[in-house]
Amino acid sequence: MAPSDKVTPEVLWAQRSSDSDAEKNYIFLTISVPDVPPKALQLDLKPTGLSFTGTSDSKKTTYHLEIEFFAEIDVENSKTHHTPANIQLVLRKKDLKEEYWPRLLKDKAKVHYLRTDFDKWVDEDEQNEAPEDDYLNQFGGGMGEDGGFGGIDFSKLGGGAGGMPGMEGMGAEGADDEEDDDEDDDEDMPDLEEDDKEASTDKGKGKA
Repeated sequence: MAPSDKVTPEVLWAQRSSDSDAEKNYIFLTISVPDVPPKALQLDLKPTGLSFTGTSDSKKTTYHLEIEFFAEIDVENSKTHHTPANIQLVLRKKDLKEEYWPRLLKDKAKVHYLRTDFDKWVDEDEQNEAPEDDYLNQFGGGMGEDGGFGGIDFSKLGGGAGGMPGMEGMGAEGADDEEDDDEDDDEDMPDLEEDDKEASTDKGKGKA
């Protein structure tokens, strides 16, 4: 595949909500882009959405993603973590609400690249009983601390600067395809996941 060909990466998401604690009111987003070095990516994170473009050294593939969020996020208190396999983001929701977002994207239409992150998902009515989110530790603890993209911050990536040049019209069609997949997944699998956890807990109590 030529580097000029753009591929939409797989995106996984989960969330937590709170009407009183901003650090427990966030979206966890993972963009699967293997072997994309910091020097070969551009990220524009805005309150209403994000744009990402990055080129994989090994696959010679250019990934592009442009999405619009269901509601606004607090960019300054959101964090990123860059690994050889993906870009991980903890996006703090701007509005403190007990209710979950019904979906990640503004549009309800399905998109093929978006999936629920079942490893991190907890049902809304069970999140207070869920264990602490250990994966947040890789972001340096609380989301309000200075963090970021292997030393690259949003200001250097053009975050909040109104979008990447030439990218304004890209990805809109994909965003129109979005959401029902997520809603279906969210209704089914997380419940099964919690049942499994309860079963494991019961077994552990029996052995004790």
